[in-house]
Parts: sequence; structure tokens; C-alpha cells
Amino acid sequence: MPRPLVPNRRERLLDAAEALVLDRGFDAMSVAAIAAAAGIGKGAVYLEFAGKREILDALLRRGTERLQAAADLGARPRLGAAYRAAVRVLLEDRLMTAAFLDDRGVLGSHVGTVTDGRYRERHQGVVEWLRSLQAQGMLVADVAPEHVALALSSATIGLLSAARLIGPLDAAQLEGALDALARMAATFEP
Repeated sequence: MPRPLVPNRRERLLDAAEALVLDRGFDAMSVAAIAAAAGIGKGAVYLEFAGKREILDALLRRGTERLQAAADLGARPRLGAAYRAAVRVLLEDRLMTAAFLDDRGVLGSHVGTVTDGRYRERHQGVVEWLRSLQAQGMLVADVAPEHVALALSSATIGLLSAARLIGPLDAAQLEGALDALARMAATFEP
């Protein structure tokens, strides 16, 4: 007789994985540890996810969705205000803040292995949003939205690797850097 389905299995696994990745980091986390923390058999993990990397992908997607849902941008957000709103919700989310601060190697070796085009897709979404702002007169006309998007994306990507390259960062340093970026972004508003 088959075992009954575990209610909310996927969410339970992601909750357990998030706690473990925050505690141990991605490289030190195992599928067996996730299953044990969720109170679910290891085999059931593979019914939801192909492996550990897919679990972290799902965690980061869920974190991004939390950020998007929490950022109240209003009907016509200005660039600086939108960046500040994103900063506020980022700093309220332990996983996403830890990813930027590289707390205990949260992302470990994972980010460097992502080759599915998701970062390019997100970047293109930012370009389209900036084009929309420019069309509404909310972004100066003498700058290409593609260039602003590349600058903002590069700065954000740089922050993801800053702790690893220049030394540990704390939340106040991250908040200050992101606020500086929001101020720079606001200079492109008319």
C-alpha cells in the first residue's frame, strides 16, 4: 500500500532547506539533512526536486517572489523609490539578505553554476520596465534604458560577490551600499 501524501510537502522541504542553508550554507547542506529536518523520507525529496541545486533554485525563486510581493511600488513608481522599496524588503528577508552578505557561504558554489538564462531574463525585464518609465517621462530621455539596467544589474551582481572578494559585510554596510545605489538611480529621474 503506498504511503499517504505529506500535506504541503514541497513547502515543508523548502522551509527546512531555508533553515539549513541559513545555518550551514549551501555546500554543507545535504538532501538527507533537508528530509530529516522536514520529517519526510529522503526519497520523497526527489519526488519534488531533482537534487540539491534545484532545491536552492526553488528557495531563491521563492525568496524573489516574497520580495516582489512585499515591495509596494504603487501604480507609478519612480526609479529611486522602487530601488529603495526593494532594499527595504530585501533587508527584512533573512535568506535574501544572507545571500548578499554571503553569511556562512549561503549560496556556496551555486551561483557560478547557473547557466539557464534566468539572470539575462531578469535583466531584460528591468530594461523593459525602464523603457516604460522613460515613455511615461519618469526617466530622463538622454540615457538609454539598456545602459541604466546594465549599471544597476552590475552593481547588484557586484554586491553579491563583494563579501567574498573584499571581506565580510554586515547588514548596515549592505543597506548603506543599496541606499547609495538608490540615490544614484534617482539621478536619472527628471
